[in-house]
Amino acid sequence: MKHLFLLLFLLFATFLYSQEDAYLNQAREILREVPLIDGHNDLPWQIRDKFKNHLNQVDLNNTTKLNPPFHTDIPRLKTGMVGGQFWSVYVPVELKGADAVQAVLEQIDVVHRFVAKYSESFELAYTAEDIQRIHKKGKVASLMGIEGGHSINNSLAALRELFRAGARYMTLTHWNNTQWADAATADPQHNGLSPFGEHVVKEMNRLGMLIDLSHVAAQTMNRVLDITAAPVIFSHSSARAICAHPRNVPDDVLKRLESNGGVVMVNYAPGFVSEEYRKYSAEEEAAKARIKDLYLGNPEGTKAQTEAWQKENPGPEVTLQQVADHIDYIRKTAGIDYVGIGSDLDGITKTPVGLEDVSTYPALMAELLKRGYSKEDVKKVAGLNVLRVMKRVEEVAAGLQKTTQPDDALIEEVDTVK
Repeated sequence: MKHLFLLLFLLFATFLYSQEDAYLNQAREILREVPLIDGHNDLPWQIRDKFKNHLNQVDLNNTTKLNPPFHTDIPRLKTGMVGGQFWSVYVPVELKGADAVQAVLEQIDVVHRFVAKYSESFELAYTAEDIQRIHKKGKVASLMGIEGGHSINNSLAALRELFRAGARYMTLTHWNNTQWADAATADPQHNGLSPFGEHVVKEMNRLGMLIDLSHVAAQTMNRVLDITAAPVIFSHSSARAICAHPRNVPDDVLKRLESNGGVVMVNYAPGFVSEEYRKYSAEEEAAKARIKDLYLGNPEGTKAQTEAWQKENPGPEVTLQQVADHIDYIRKTAGIDYVGIGSDLDGITKTPVGLEDVSTYPALMAELLKRGYSKEDVKKVAGLNVLRVMKRVEEVAAGLQKTTQPDDALIEEVDTVK
């Protein structure tokens, strides 16, 4: 009898494994047909932070030997079947004025340089058609996204020049407010957008630059949706109903996506995926602050006590399935046409189990198939929704450019943050 149970268990396990393989093979077949487009990857910042943008000091053919290893390199991008990647040209909010503009130009430069250096694997893309063409060549279509409106130093001329340099979206804020838009993680100052902020939105519409509402306050999201002529994106955000982080998208905004046509690209950051992990993170930050106060002037003691606390209080596990739950929720609340992927890889220190790096996108697509998504639905999540948004943004810009001149508005003194 014992042997019979063991045989049945082995047969059942074999069946499950074969089913998993079938979903994974189907996912790979889909990603050969349509480009997997990720809305946000911070590899350029890792290159700046660790190597001061010296490309000769890092080999993008293998970053697994680094300490800590990057989430991204060329072999794993190929395994992950990545067709299009928005590389974040992030610079910290602590950089102000002309320093921020210079830094974002340096980040755009490093993307241009690594794309040229590894031209057998990457090619710059500027339009939806470019992504599709480059994907067919077996390369990663490489686009750029500005992460934070502080990078334009209140200058629409700077915005235009960054667009000409290749930036195809701008996140209106980062963790702090800009002088014209409210962030999700700062006290409101502008009722969402200042008058100059409205000029920014309209000029982005005219240029054909995607408006990214990740990081902005809910009031900012709604104000942008009131005035934009084109669809928006959330390049790396998730559903607030599942995880109450203010960086995530509330239901009332999700329900406006059908009329706007935009897309929420679901984030992997554990604190945006899991409500349990979000609460743990708050406890961890409080513990770090307390330990720092107790061990002032003793960095070794602070480090040892912090590591001891973390060992005694391990964070809850966050999984691929929980990321898929956010995709499910956005699908049910907004619709299948309004959800995509924005991993935030190389911008986060901890990743969900099963989504450790850029090699894992097929596994996430397989999970959706396992949940009953059709092939056409998975194609939309993988990249077709983003391509649709980009095409519409390009169409709106083409129409506006026939009737509208570049905006020369300057930020008014009243908008300046004291």
